[in-house]
Amino acid sequence: MQSAAVDLKSSRVERRNFQRVRVKMYGRFMLEDRSEHACQVVDMSPGNVALRADRVGDPGEKVIAYIDHIGRVEGVVTRTMQDGFAMTVIASDRKKDKLAAQLTWLANKHELDLPEDRRHERVAPRNPSSVLVLTDGRQYPCRIIDLSLSGAAVEIDVKPALGVQVTLGTMRGQVVRHFEDGVALEFAVIQRPETLETEFSSSRPS
Repeated sequence: MQSAAVDLKSSRVERRNFQRVRVKMYGRFMLEDRSEHACQVVDMSPGNVALRADRVGDPGEKVIAYIDHIGRVEGVVTRTMQDGFAMTVIASDRKKDKLAAQLTWLANKHELDLPEDRRHERVAPRNPSSVLVLTDGRQYPCRIIDLSLSGAAVEIDVKPALGVQVTLGTMRGQVVRHFEDGVALEFAVIQRPETLETEFSSSRPS
């Protein structure tokens, strides 16, 4: 492995046992009141994780998160941020070593440096022209690059902030990533194939 590669086990940063790395992963978390909410990982180590989310837990509150590529993670809220919160990871040393290996592999392979979430097959709409509507009523014309049951990538002149709630066609969602020519959206609920077909007359890319 090259010297520039990430090695979480050998690093010690700010008195943490493991180095935090920035990774782009999505998931859901459950608070003590058993409510579930969507989230995006901002950065993570085998001992801590920072999540971007609309709902924020209280410091000391127990959290159970299910994160793509990682699985179930349990912990406690340690601090809140403007757009989310940070939590510890409560796990055995063996599981933390496994998490370190997973995160090292993900960071070094850049598996998550993708245009959008790839949990579902992407399709290209026959008519890519659409309108992105913000919660305050502002509307912006956009071009749908591709979409899936869980989200879409759209080319647009403006870039709403990460986490902002938007509507694309009739589908509600939130902005989860910026790229050079637009934004990636995650839908609030997983869509049904017939919804995409009716809304956008989708087709497979040639």
